[in-house]
Amino acid sequence: MLEIGILACPNVNFPAAYACSCPYGSASGLLRMSLRAWSASVLSAAALAVICLTSAAPAAAAGDAARGKEIGYTCLGCHGIETYKNAYPTYSVPKLRGQNHEYIVSALKEYRSGQRPHATMNAHATTLSDQDMLDVAAFLGGEELKPLDLKTDAIVGKVPASLAVCVACHGQDGKGIMGIYPTLRGQHADYTERVLNDYISGARRNGIMAPFASQLKPGDVREIARFFERQRPGLQTVPLKER
Repeated sequence: MLEIGILACPNVNFPAAYACSCPYGSASGLLRMSLRAWSASVLSAAALAVICLTSAAPAAAAGDAARGKEIGYTCLGCHGIETYKNAYPTYSVPKLRGQNHEYIVSALKEYRSGQRPHATMNAHATTLSDQDMLDVAAFLGGEELKPLDLKTDAIVGKVPASLAVCVACHGQDGKGIMGIYPTLRGQHADYTERVLNDYISGARRNGIMAPFASQLKPGDVREIARFFERQRPGLQTVPLKER
């Protein structure tokens, strides 16, 4: 999520403004951006090479949503309440309905390992097996959001210049291009902003996200978060009636 000279990434359909060319496979054009972060281009290229090389990863196993509902009912105590906030620091609990299942599993594994620090989530995740995580993800995520058709579906608001690199993984409409990448469309802006700031501070560790987020200015973070929050149809809070 920074502005660089050239970014390569496989099989991503960008709008004309963000054409991309990739040495690892077919793609739709060449990303052109400002020279504002040329100093970070080497670091960014290395991180994006990882993204390109992981594009051939096998499909994730499917979970059992019915079983996930049975073992994940406590999740609705936070993720099933529309306006629920994390107590300290204060920010909205993320929406999960429509999220990529594979990403939810990946996040739970990071909570289980402690890579993502959050006392409540760490405690819950340590009780879950890999299969439990697949099942809970299938329940909480429900039907995954689909990418927008940029020829017919409208993007809400002006696309921020700082969004240029986000589209390589999260799409211009906020739909993660692969299951391992989170969908951001409709997500609470304050949550997305919190996560980006955690990557910047190092509180949340990720080898791909860290070099991008660290280049963002505070204004970029707010702009990106608010842009993705406005896009529709977006992620939803899991309906509490499903308890």
